[in-house]
Amino acid sequence: MSTTERPRILVVGGGYVGLYAARRILKKMRYGEATVTVVDPRSYMTYQPFLPEAAAGSISPRHVVVPLRRVLPKAEVLTGRVMTIDQDRKVAVVQPLVGEAYELPFDYLVIALGAVSRTFPIPGLAENGIGMKGIEEAIGLRNHVLEQLDKADSTTDEEIRRKALTFVFVGGGFAGAETIGEVEDMARDAAKYYPNVKREDMRFILVDAADKILPEVGPKLGQWGLEHLQKRGVEIYLSTSMDSCVDGHVVLKNGLEVDSNTVVWTAGVKPNPALARFGLPLGPRGHVDTAPTLQVQGTEYIWAAGDNAQVPDLAAGEGAWCPPNAQHALRQAKVLGDNVISGMRGFPQREYKHANKGAVAGLGLHKGVAMIVFGKTKIKLKGRLAWYMHRGYHGMAMPTFNRKIRVFADWTLGMFLKREVVSLGAIENPREEFYEAAAPVSAAAVNKAEKTTAKAS
Repeated sequence: MSTTERPRILVVGGGYVGLYAARRILKKMRYGEATVTVVDPRSYMTYQPFLPEAAAGSISPRHVVVPLRRVLPKAEVLTGRVMTIDQDRKVAVVQPLVGEAYELPFDYLVIALGAVSRTFPIPGLAENGIGMKGIEEAIGLRNHVLEQLDKADSTTDEEIRRKALTFVFVGGGFAGAETIGEVEDMARDAAKYYPNVKREDMRFILVDAADKILPEVGPKLGQWGLEHLQKRGVEIYLSTSMDSCVDGHVVLKNGLEVDSNTVVWTAGVKPNPALARFGLPLGPRGHVDTAPTLQVQGTEYIWAAGDNAQVPDLAAGEGAWCPPNAQHALRQAKVLGDNVISGMRGFPQREYKHANKGAVAGLGLHKGVAMIVFGKTKIKLKGRLAWYMHRGYHGMAMPTFNRKIRVFADWTLGMFLKREVVSLGAIENPREEFYEAAAPVSAAAVNKAEKTTAKAS
């Protein structure tokens, strides 16, 4: 970490808002005017709308993330966590990945921590659930699903097969519907290479407490998406929830009970709980309360935006708040960056206002729904055309030209080459095989092996 006598703009979080706000500030800032410092536990930003495609193998996982140090070469990038903030002293306590925590002074502060999975105290969820908030989880889900096919193909035990080939997804919003659509597509393709596994042997279940799925695209397109998934063999249970999943035994509130090795949790998000330690004014759901200028209420040197902020939606009217999506996060980050520069120079702040442009969702290869808004006109698309809209929009929204090219290259290759269906589950424990080879064999293990051999003979 370098030291400087220049004012420091501290950006807490290197996600979508943190990355774009820092880039905007660096672009607008005069040479030597301030130091921009970004603190995040990861050294990269994840473009979350592509996680379902990464889980399905349509995009390389490395192309879904953007390295912060490469994109922000003129900024300080610290890999760690901001534990607390002393607003009176203008000091943040940073806990690095290794070593002792230290104090970091700042003059201007940007809160961009984003959101985490919204969970409930459901028995077995912490032990068995798989989230979809990070690239690590997407890779883990892909490997896990393919491992279940490996297990089912290699055994004749019907109970083991049934549990391995039952996949439960909780949450019917964008994340849940897109993930189950992509994973079902991948599993259907992969089954062609397993002689003892067919698509008819698999059971995909989607559960949501609401009475519809994909509410972001409206009731008609949401209903089309529901019927489309059902035609593909996905069981959908609405107006219900999961009571427990201890040891993979899933119990739904509607009385359904199934055994499953796979429970994917996509039931919404909540603001990062670390916000509670920062002494900032919070809304009823834990979001940082901001003015339309994205300044935190009651402050002149702190800004917040994105999933961790409660931003008034001026385009929607009084009492409305901006929804937590990439469409708003991108535009808020740019306004926030401009306002930080204005605040540093003593100029007036600009209010954030953006009218909703619609929503797009992919439900697997060549399948999707889209609602495009032009003024007061709403254009609703479904099927292949909506899927093209989904890919086009998110492909262009992907940060940096480098990553855009890589993502479009993955899609182009996918038009000519078959999807990879290789499970790399061992990547989660890469040293296991080496440890078994290098670790000294205990006398107890030798005796156990000799007794097993003697019984077998």
